[in-house]
Amino acid sequence: MSINKIFSLWKIFSRYPFGKWIFSYLIRFVNPYTGRLGAKVEHFEKGHVEVVLQDKKKNRNHLNSVHAIALTNLGEFTSGIAVLGSLPSNIRGIVTHISIDFIKKARGTLKAVCRCEIPVINKDTDFLIQAEIYDKEKDLVARIQVNWKLEPYE
Repeated sequence: MSINKIFSLWKIFSRYPFGKWIFSYLIRFVNPYTGRLGAKVEHFEKGHVEVVLQDKKKNRNHLNSVHAIALTNLGEFTSGIAVLGSLPSNIRGIVTHISIDFIKKARGTLKAVCRCEIPVINKDTDFLIQAEIYDKEKDLVARIQVNWKLEPYE
């Protein structure tokens, strides 16, 4: 199933009970590695995505907080939905660089938020965006910057 097809399903599934869960489950087939996190897309519109990660033992480190790589993966996943879900069908993207600032230990349910405005793309373009991860107290726990290489293709 193509990524464009999955994003078009958001409008259908998000209206129904368990629809967001079904949509999030389908994303796991496109990106099985990130799908293991078990994150759920809560909000998706062009340029604005919110993803929730429930507290699970499998995502914790030895300090009983969410592991640094799990946070990075959550931020990249959120940016990916924001970018790839907003691209025209003749543009593709791939991550070329990720950096993350860890602000506070991440514990409990987390929400990753990414907002972006996709530029007009008519040649290879580097596109830097940011995702932020908040805890249940709405404190910022991490800020992820992701550079996407966007390029036209036929």
